[in-house]
Amino acid sequence: YKKRRISQYEPRSYQTEHLHNNALRKCSSCSTIFIDDSTVSQPNLKNTIKAVAYAVYFHIRNRESNRTLEIFDEKAHPLSKELVPEDYSTRDPEHKHIYRFVRNLFSAAQLTAECAIVTLVYLERLLHYAEINIMPANWRRIVLGAILLSSKVWDDQAVWNVDYCQILKDIAVEDINDLERKFLEMIDFNINVPASVYAKYYFDLRVLADANDLSFPLEPLNKERAIKLEAMSTEETLAKLQKPSLFRSNSLDGMTSNPRQSIVIIS
Repeated sequence: YKKRRISQYEPRSYQTEHLHNNALRKCSSCSTIFIDDSTVSQPNLKNTIKAVAYAVYFHIRNRESNRTLEIFDEKAHPLSKELVPEDYSTRDPEHKHIYRFVRNLFSAAQLTAECAIVTLVYLERLLHYAEINIMPANWRRIVLGAILLSSKVWDDQAVWNVDYCQILKDIAVEDINDLERKFLEMIDFNINVPASVYAKYYFDLRVLADANDLSFPLEPLNKERAIKLEAMSTEETLAKLQKPSLFRSNSLDGMTSNPRQSIVIIS
């Protein structure tokens, strides 16, 4: 991705708008320091979800085939009582539709930005291990399955499957249980996410966001934020980050077998 440069051949209106936007860009100075309010340990929730939605969007758009499994097919296992459109398997979703689906689940279940990153790790792990593609017919159920696992592995207070039945009103808990079980089988029960993999996904999502004009918010560095940043850099925090995995919940302990490394497809 390359940003456009202003040239003498650009319309004057474009030049004026471009220069005006540059004039409004926040810059650090001696009196005020602006920092990106998104870090590996505390990502920005909204923009992280948008970036994950972009990753899913490009996976669908750039797929090379339509390999899938019946458990993920929305015609065979609909998420609502509404009739599935005839072209449900051929019409690629727009980015905004993917974002709204993920955002609604994260908002209702009160999930974190870190959970969104782990969701993408599991989603890409499924595509690699099961050798299937994410496409219009299955993207919602694949995303839902990845969110199911990430919310249990990462969040301290896991969201139970029955809770998703309250969010997706028309889905049965038996269907969610089957979806989660099949997802786990397809990734060989490998739910381990090393810190190095998590960090790579975080930075790759940043690059993807930047390539699609999605800028992470800048906020002025105040005294409280400076103290917080200093505390985050203590030896105790660094020791935690050096742990071999990112488990924050023991609800699925002991289920990891054949711990292959995740392949980052978006990079």
